Amino acid sequence: MEGTREVLHSIAEWAVLLVDVMAVAVAVFGSIATFIAGARWLLSPTYAARVPIRAIWVWYARWLVAALTFLLAADIIETTIAPSYEDLIRLGVIALIRTFLNYFLDKDLQEYRGSLEDATTGRRHEA
Repeated sequence: MEGTREVLHSIAEWAVLLVDVMAVAVAVFGSIATFIAGARWLLSPTYAARVPIRAIWVWYARWLVAALTFLLAADIIETTIAPSYEDLIRLGVIALIRTFLNYFLDKDLQEYRGSLEDATTGRRHEA
């Protein structure tokens, strides 16, 4: 029984490391892509005319939410093998941040889609 527990802990530790690496990769890739899109927006008037800056920030927020989701998964795995108070608090904080980000991102996406709809139909959106 103890040997099985050690194997499970070892697998979980590797899983946490792997998922943390994925979270970092998603955050770094999204940051680099957003930096490039932002630089392109600043340097190219034709690109800036086609792509609103808000679309770039909403897109970036989606990358960050994805990275936070991976971090939450890693923390859940880690908490199952070593549930200290510090781990539980970190898990709660990440879950709370992710919940707020998702809420506001969804709200921004709805507003952004509404403004796109209004632009294509010629309607004015009343706030």
